[in-house]
Amino acid sequence: MSLEVDLLDRARGVLVGQAVGDALGVPYEFGCRALDPVPAMLGGGLGGFAPGQWSDDTAMALCIAEVAATGTDLAAPAALDAIALGFELWFSSEPPDVGVQTRSVLVDAAGRAGSPAQRLGSAARALHERTGRTAGNGSLMRTAVVALPGLCGPAAPTGEAAVVAAARAVSDLTHADPLAADACALWSVAVRRAVLGAAAAHDLPGLFDCSVVPQARRGQWEGRLQGALAAQHPSDFPDNGYVVTALQACVCALARAPRREGSGFFVDAVTLAVHAGHDTDSVAAITGALAGALVGRSAIPLEWASAVHGWPGLRAADLDRLTVNTLGGGLLGSGPQQPAT
Repeated sequence: MSLEVDLLDRARGVLVGQAVGDALGVPYEFGCRALDPVPAMLGGGLGGFAPGQWSDDTAMALCIAEVAATGTDLAAPAALDAIALGFELWFSSEPPDVGVQTRSVLVDAAGRAGSPAQRLGSAARALHERTGRTAGNGSLMRTAVVALPGLCGPAAPTGEAAVVAAARAVSDLTHADPLAADACALWSVAVRRAVLGAAAAHDLPGLFDCSVVPQARRGQWEGRLQGALAAQHPSDFPDNGYVVTALQACVCALARAPRREGSGFFVDAVTLAVHAGHDTDSVAAITGALAGALVGRSAIPLEWASAVHGWPGLRAADLDRLTVNTLGGGLLGSGPQQPAT
Protein backbone atom coordinates (compact mmCIF):
# COMPACT_ATOMS: atom_id res chain seq x y z
CA MET A 1 0.00 0.00 0.00
CA SER A 2 1.06 3.62 -0.54
CA LEU A 3 1.39 5.85 2.51
CA GLU A 4 -1.96 7.56 1.91
CA VAL A 5 -3.78 4.31 1.19
CA ASP A 6 -2.21 2.71 4.25
CA LEU A 7 -3.28 5.62 6.46
CA LEU A 8 -6.83 5.43 5.11
CA ASP A 9 -6.89 1.69 5.77
CA ARG A 10 -5.83 2.22 9.38
CA ALA A 11 -8.32 5.04 9.85
CA ARG A 12 -11.16 2.91 8.48
CA GLY A 13 -10.14 0.25 10.96
CA VAL A 14 -11.12 2.46 13.90
CA LEU A 15 -14.92 2.60 13.67
CA VAL A 16 -15.26 -0.81 12.03
CA GLY A 17 -12.88 -2.32 14.58
CA GLN A 18 -14.92 -0.77 17.38
CA ALA A 19 -18.21 -2.04 15.95
CA VAL A 20 -16.82 -5.55 15.47
CA GLY A 21 -15.42 -5.70 19.00
CA ASP A 22 -18.71 -4.38 20.36
CA ALA A 23 -20.85 -6.95 18.52
CA LEU A 24 -18.49 -9.77 19.54
CA GLY A 25 -18.67 -8.74 23.18
CA VAL A 26 -22.44 -8.29 23.36
CA PRO A 27 -23.41 -11.97 23.89
CA TYR A 28 -21.07 -12.41 26.85
CA GLU A 29 -21.64 -9.18 28.77
CA PHE A 30 -21.70 -9.73 32.52
CA GLY A 31 -21.90 -13.49 32.11
CA CYS A 32 -24.99 -13.64 29.88
CA ARG A 33 -23.43 -16.77 28.39
CA ALA A 34 -20.25 -18.78 28.89
CA LEU A 35 -17.20 -17.54 27.02
CA ASP A 36 -16.34 -19.29 23.75
CA PRO A 37 -12.70 -19.94 22.74
CA VAL A 38 -13.21 -17.42 19.93
CA PRO A 39 -16.15 -15.05 20.43
CA ALA A 40 -19.00 -15.11 17.96
CA MET A 41 -21.64 -12.56 16.97
CA LEU A 42 -24.52 -14.41 18.54
CA GLY A 43 -26.61 -11.46 19.66
CA GLY A 44 -28.54 -11.61 22.90
CA GLY A 45 -26.70 -10.12 25.83
CA LEU A 46 -28.33 -7.67 28.21
CA GLY A 47 -30.38 -6.00 25.49
CA GLY A 48 -31.60 -8.92 23.41
CA PHE A 49 -29.51 -7.73 20.46
CA ALA A 50 -29.63 -9.31 17.01
CA PRO A 51 -26.52 -11.19 15.83
CA GLY A 52 -23.94 -8.64 14.69
CA GLN A 53 -25.80 -5.69 16.20
CA TRP A 54 -23.65 -3.15 17.99
CA SER A 55 -24.67 -1.72 21.34
CA ASP A 56 -24.60 1.69 22.99
CA ASP A 57 -20.79 1.76 22.75
CA THR A 58 -20.81 2.17 18.97
CA ALA A 59 -24.15 3.97 18.74
CA MET A 60 -22.81 6.80 20.91
CA ALA A 61 -19.53 6.85 18.98
CA LEU A 62 -21.56 7.37 15.81
CA CYS A 63 -23.24 10.42 17.35
CA ILE A 64 -19.73 11.88 17.61
CA ALA A 65 -18.74 10.63 14.16
CA GLU A 66 -21.71 12.28 12.45
CA VAL A 67 -20.55 15.64 13.82
CA ALA A 68 -16.87 14.97 13.13
CA ALA A 69 -17.74 14.18 9.50
CA THR A 70 -18.90 17.78 8.98
CA GLY A 71 -15.43 19.13 9.73
CA THR A 72 -16.51 20.98 12.88
CA ASP A 73 -14.05 21.39 15.75
CA LEU A 74 -15.39 18.83 18.23
CA ALA A 75 -14.47 21.01 21.21
CA ALA A 76 -16.46 23.98 19.89
CA PRO A 77 -19.79 24.75 21.61
CA ALA A 78 -21.81 24.15 18.44
CA ALA A 79 -20.21 20.74 17.93
CA LEU A 80 -20.77 19.75 21.55
CA ASP A 81 -24.41 20.79 21.22
CA ALA A 82 -24.75 18.64 18.10
CA ILE A 83 -23.13 15.66 19.82
CA ALA A 84 -25.30 16.09 22.91
CA LEU A 85 -28.39 16.36 20.72
CA GLY A 86 -27.32 13.16 19.00
CA PHE A 87 -27.04 11.42 22.35
CA GLU A 88 -30.54 12.61 23.25
CA LEU A 89 -31.94 11.49 19.90
CA TRP A 90 -30.36 8.06 20.32
CA PHE A 91 -31.71 7.79 23.87
CA SER A 92 -35.21 8.73 22.68
CA SER A 93 -35.12 5.72 20.35
CA GLU A 94 -35.36 3.52 23.47
CA PRO A 95 -32.12 1.58 22.92
CA PRO A 96 -32.12 -1.94 24.37
CA ASP A 97 -29.19 -1.29 26.71
CA VAL A 98 -27.81 1.95 28.17
CA GLY A 99 -25.06 2.36 30.74
CA VAL A 100 -26.31 3.20 34.22
CA GLN A 101 -24.40 6.48 34.50
CA THR A 102 -25.22 7.62 30.98
CA ARG A 103 -28.90 6.84 31.49
CA SER A 104 -28.95 8.81 34.74
CA VAL A 105 -27.40 11.84 33.06
CA LEU A 106 -29.69 11.74 30.03
CA VAL A 107 -32.82 11.37 32.16
CA ASP A 108 -31.79 14.28 34.39
CA ALA A 109 -30.75 16.44 31.44
CA ALA A 110 -34.20 16.16 29.87
CA GLY A 111 -35.62 18.31 32.66
CA ARG A 112 -32.92 20.99 32.58
CA ALA A 113 -32.76 24.30 30.75
CA GLY A 114 -30.09 25.43 28.33
CA SER A 115 -28.50 24.14 25.16
CA PRO A 116 -28.09 20.36 24.71
CA ALA A 117 -24.46 20.43 25.87
CA GLN A 118 -25.32 22.64 28.82
CA ARG A 119 -28.14 20.31 29.85
CA LEU A 120 -25.97 17.20 29.72
CA GLY A 121 -22.94 18.84 31.30
CA SER A 122 -24.90 20.22 34.22
CA ALA A 123 -26.59 16.86 34.78
CA ALA A 124 -23.22 15.10 34.68
CA ARG A 125 -21.72 17.52 37.20
CA ALA A 126 -24.73 17.19 39.48
CA LEU A 127 -24.40 13.41 39.46
CA HIS A 128 -20.72 13.69 40.32
CA GLU A 129 -21.39 16.13 43.15
CA ARG A 130 -24.13 13.87 44.49
CA THR A 131 -22.33 10.53 44.27
CA GLY A 132 -18.63 11.10 43.66
CA ARG A 133 -18.78 7.98 41.49
CA THR A 134 -18.83 8.99 37.84
CA ALA A 135 -15.67 7.35 36.49
CA GLY A 136 -17.44 4.65 34.51
CA ASN A 137 -16.15 3.54 31.11
CA GLY A 138 -19.08 5.05 29.21
CA SER A 139 -17.15 7.95 27.70
CA LEU A 140 -14.02 5.91 26.98
CA MET A 141 -16.03 3.40 24.96
CA ARG A 142 -17.06 6.07 22.43
CA THR A 143 -13.92 8.22 22.23
CA ALA A 144 -11.79 6.65 19.48
CA VAL A 145 -13.38 8.60 16.62
CA VAL A 146 -12.20 11.84 18.25
CA ALA A 147 -8.73 10.96 16.94
CA LEU A 148 -9.69 11.12 13.26
CA PRO A 149 -10.73 14.66 12.24
CA GLY A 150 -8.56 16.38 9.67
CA LEU A 151 -5.86 13.73 9.26
CA CYS A 152 -6.15 13.94 5.45
CA GLY A 153 -6.94 16.69 3.00
CA PRO A 154 -5.37 20.09 2.31
CA ALA A 155 -5.55 21.29 5.91
CA ALA A 156 -2.80 20.38 8.33
CA PRO A 157 -3.61 17.34 10.46
CA THR A 158 -5.35 18.08 13.72
CA GLY A 159 -2.66 18.19 16.40
CA GLU A 160 -2.62 16.15 19.57
CA ALA A 161 -3.53 19.18 21.69
CA ALA A 162 -6.77 19.58 19.73
CA VAL A 163 -7.50 15.86 20.09
CA VAL A 164 -6.97 16.08 23.85
CA ALA A 165 -9.25 19.11 24.14
CA ALA A 166 -11.99 17.41 22.13
CA ALA A 167 -11.69 14.12 24.01
CA ARG A 168 -12.03 15.88 27.34
CA ALA A 169 -14.91 18.08 26.24
CA VAL A 170 -16.90 15.19 24.79
CA SER A 171 -16.23 13.02 27.84
CA ASP A 172 -17.45 15.79 30.15
CA LEU A 173 -20.88 15.75 28.50
CA THR A 174 -21.78 12.67 30.54
CA HIS A 175 -18.82 11.83 32.79
CA ALA A 176 -17.67 14.61 35.12
CA ASP A 177 -14.94 12.66 36.88
CA PRO A 178 -11.56 13.89 35.56
CA LEU A 179 -10.32 10.29 35.41
CA ALA A 180 -12.80 9.62 32.62
CA ALA A 181 -11.51 12.61 30.66
CA ASP A 182 -7.91 11.52 31.30
CA ALA A 183 -8.61 8.06 29.90
CA CYS A 184 -10.35 9.50 26.83
CA ALA A 185 -7.41 11.82 26.16
CA LEU A 186 -4.90 8.98 26.50
CA TRP A 187 -6.87 6.62 24.26
CA SER A 188 -7.74 9.17 21.59
CA VAL A 189 -4.10 10.23 21.23
CA ALA A 190 -3.05 6.57 21.08
CA VAL A 191 -5.55 5.94 18.27
CA ARG A 192 -4.33 9.00 16.39
CA ARG A 193 -0.71 7.88 16.65
CA ALA A 194 -1.63 4.40 15.49
CA VAL A 195 -3.49 5.73 12.45
CA LEU A 196 -0.56 7.96 11.56
CA GLY A 197 1.78 4.98 11.79
CA ALA A 198 3.72 6.43 14.72
CA ALA A 199 4.00 3.02 16.41
CA ALA A 200 3.54 -0.55 15.28
CA ALA A 201 1.55 -3.21 17.10
CA HIS A 202 4.72 -4.39 18.81
CA ASP A 203 5.45 -0.90 20.19
CA LEU A 204 2.41 -0.17 22.33
CA PRO A 205 4.28 2.02 24.83
CA GLY A 206 4.99 4.42 21.98
CA LEU A 207 1.27 5.07 21.59
CA PHE A 208 0.65 6.30 25.11
CA ASP A 209 1.81 9.69 26.34
CA CYS A 210 0.94 10.57 29.91
CA SER A 211 1.87 14.20 29.31
CA VAL A 212 -1.68 14.61 27.99
CA VAL A 213 -3.02 14.30 31.55
CA PRO A 214 -2.49 16.91 34.28
CA GLN A 215 0.78 16.73 36.17
CA ALA A 216 -0.95 15.89 39.44
CA ARG A 217 -2.24 12.58 38.02
CA ARG A 218 0.53 11.82 35.54
CA GLY A 219 2.56 9.52 37.77
CA GLN A 220 -0.51 7.46 38.65
CA TRP A 221 -1.35 6.97 35.00
CA GLU A 222 2.21 5.99 34.16
CA GLY A 223 2.04 3.31 36.84
CA ARG A 224 -1.33 2.07 35.62
CA LEU A 225 -0.11 1.74 32.05
CA GLN A 226 3.05 -0.05 33.13
CA GLY A 227 0.93 -2.44 35.17
CA ALA A 228 -1.33 -3.13 32.20
CA LEU A 229 1.59 -3.78 29.87
CA ALA A 230 3.11 -6.20 32.38
CA ALA A 231 -0.11 -8.05 33.29
CA GLN A 232 -0.62 -11.61 32.10
CA HIS A 233 -4.28 -11.40 31.06
CA PRO A 234 -7.01 -8.76 30.73
CA SER A 235 -9.02 -10.59 33.39
CA ASP A 236 -6.42 -9.35 35.87
CA PHE A 237 -8.50 -6.14 35.76
CA PRO A 238 -11.95 -7.53 36.58
CA ASP A 239 -13.77 -4.35 37.60
CA ASN A 240 -13.70 -3.12 34.04
CA GLY A 241 -16.83 -1.01 34.26
CA TYR A 242 -14.47 1.49 35.95
CA VAL A 243 -12.70 3.61 33.37
CA VAL A 244 -9.20 3.00 34.75
CA THR A 245 -9.44 -0.78 34.80
CA ALA A 246 -11.29 -0.80 31.47
CA LEU A 247 -8.36 1.01 29.88
CA GLN A 248 -5.89 -1.32 31.59
CA ALA A 249 -7.76 -4.41 30.37
CA CYS A 250 -7.68 -3.07 26.81
CA VAL A 251 -3.97 -2.27 26.96
CA CYS A 252 -3.30 -5.75 28.33
CA ALA A 253 -5.36 -7.38 25.55
CA LEU A 254 -3.34 -5.55 22.92
CA ALA A 255 -0.05 -6.27 24.66
CA ARG A 256 -0.75 -10.00 25.02
CA ALA A 257 -2.11 -10.60 21.52
CA PRO A 258 0.50 -12.53 19.50
CA ARG A 259 1.98 -10.55 16.61
CA ARG A 260 0.48 -12.67 13.84
CA GLU A 261 0.19 -11.63 10.20
CA GLY A 262 -3.05 -10.81 8.42
CA SER A 263 -6.10 -10.73 10.65
CA GLY A 264 -4.43 -12.73 13.42
CA PHE A 265 -3.48 -9.81 15.66
CA PHE A 266 -6.93 -8.23 15.51
CA VAL A 267 -8.68 -11.54 16.18
CA ASP A 268 -6.42 -12.32 19.13
CA ALA A 269 -6.72 -8.84 20.64
CA VAL A 270 -10.53 -8.71 20.61
CA THR A 271 -10.73 -12.33 21.77
CA LEU A 272 -8.57 -11.49 24.78
CA ALA A 273 -10.71 -8.42 25.41
CA VAL A 274 -13.90 -10.48 25.48
CA HIS A 275 -12.17 -13.01 27.71
CA ALA A 276 -11.60 -10.23 30.25
CA GLY A 277 -15.21 -10.91 31.21
CA HIS A 278 -17.66 -8.54 32.87
CA ASP A 279 -18.28 -5.53 30.56
CA THR A 280 -17.24 -7.49 27.50
CA ASP A 281 -18.82 -5.34 24.80
CA SER A 282 -17.22 -2.13 26.04
CA VAL A 283 -13.77 -3.63 26.60
CA ALA A 284 -13.84 -5.32 23.19
CA ALA A 285 -15.15 -2.16 21.48
CA ILE A 286 -12.39 0.00 22.97
CA THR A 287 -9.77 -2.64 22.14
CA GLY A 288 -11.13 -3.18 18.64
CA ALA A 289 -10.87 0.51 17.80
CA LEU A 290 -7.16 0.70 18.63
CA ALA A 291 -6.42 -2.74 17.16
CA GLY A 292 -8.13 -1.62 13.95
CA ALA A 293 -6.06 1.57 13.94
CA LEU A 294 -2.90 -0.50 14.25
CA VAL A 295 -3.55 -3.11 11.56
CA GLY A 296 -6.17 -1.47 9.35
CA ARG A 297 -9.64 -2.25 8.05
CA SER A 298 -8.16 -4.79 5.62
CA ALA A 299 -6.96 -6.93 8.55
CA ILE A 300 -10.40 -7.18 10.17
CA PRO A 301 -12.02 -10.50 9.16
CA LEU A 302 -14.51 -9.87 6.37
CA GLU A 303 -17.13 -12.15 7.89
CA TRP A 304 -17.11 -10.01 11.02
CA ALA A 305 -17.04 -6.62 9.29
CA SER A 306 -19.85 -7.57 6.90
CA ALA A 307 -22.06 -8.74 9.78
CA VAL A 308 -22.07 -5.62 11.96
CA HIS A 309 -25.04 -3.26 11.98
CA GLY A 310 -26.96 -1.05 14.35
CA TRP A 311 -28.47 2.29 15.24
CA PRO A 312 -29.29 4.37 13.29
CA GLY A 313 -29.71 1.70 10.61
CA LEU A 314 -26.08 1.63 9.46
CA ARG A 315 -23.58 -1.01 8.40
CA ALA A 316 -19.80 -1.14 7.99
CA ALA A 317 -19.87 0.67 4.63
CA ASP A 318 -21.54 3.62 6.32
CA LEU A 319 -18.83 3.67 8.97
CA ASP A 320 -16.26 3.76 6.17
CA ARG A 321 -17.95 6.81 4.62
CA LEU A 322 -18.14 8.59 7.95
CA THR A 323 -14.44 7.93 8.43
CA VAL A 324 -13.48 9.29 5.01
CA ASN A 325 -15.50 12.46 5.56
CA THR A 326 -14.01 12.91 9.03
CA LEU A 327 -10.47 12.50 7.75
CA GLY A 328 -11.05 15.16 5.12
CA GLY A 329 -12.38 17.70 7.58
CA GLY A 330 -15.86 17.57 6.09
CA LEU A 331 -14.67 18.48 2.59
CA LEU A 332 -16.52 15.50 1.14
CA GLY A 333 -19.80 16.42 2.82
CA SER A 334 -21.57 15.28 5.93
CA GLY A 335 -21.97 11.75 7.17
CA PRO A 336 -24.30 9.26 5.51
CA GLN A 337 -27.92 10.30 5.39
CA GLN A 338 -29.19 6.87 4.36
CA PRO A 339 -27.96 3.40 5.30
CA ALA A 340 -25.80 1.57 2.80
CA THR A 341 -27.50 -1.16 0.81
